[in-house]
Amino acid sequence: MNPLRILEVVAPGRWPRPAADHITLDYDGRRRRRIVLTSDHGARMLLDLPEAVSIPHGAGLKLEDGRVVEVFAEPEALLEVRAFNPEALMRLTWHVGNRHLACQIESDRLLIRRDHVIAEMLTGLGAVVSEVVEPFDPEGGAYGGAHQEHDHGHTHGHEHPHDHGHSHHHDHDHHA
Repeated sequence: MNPLRILEVVAPGRWPRPAADHITLDYDGRRRRRIVLTSDHGARMLLDLPEAVSIPHGAGLKLEDGRVVEVFAEPEALLEVRAFNPEALMRLTWHVGNRHLACQIESDRLLIRRDHVIAEMLTGLGAVVSEVVEPFDPEGGAYGGAHQEHDHGHTHGHEHPHDHGHSHHHDHDHHA
């Protein structure tokens, strides 16, 4: 039997409840363009979008038969980053963002993927870093999606010079 097509990813809180089914995916599983997915109850669905999207926890996948499948974020191995005051947390957030790491920003903490080098850097900057296992739903970013962690050739496609302390390539236009 062919999988049902997913017609639309509907933002959390913007689709009628209750859901017909649900699917639990980690962060990478929720950043897709084309894939056959299997719901937690065994229904097969085809996601086939013109471009990759980041599907947040609580979103609905509207199927061609009108049903909606709710998306749950799967718990993952993360680092919880805390600071002694809001100003210190803002500085830590800047350092995480400067490295283009996927980051879930909350009022009193940050969640990022586990990385011992980043953990050491943040601890050196005064952060309290703990290993946790929780759902990960990072910020989408100004250009439509959170950046992936990476370490390779750096090209922004614009003229102003800057140094992030690492190198990578972006697939976005800063002048859009």
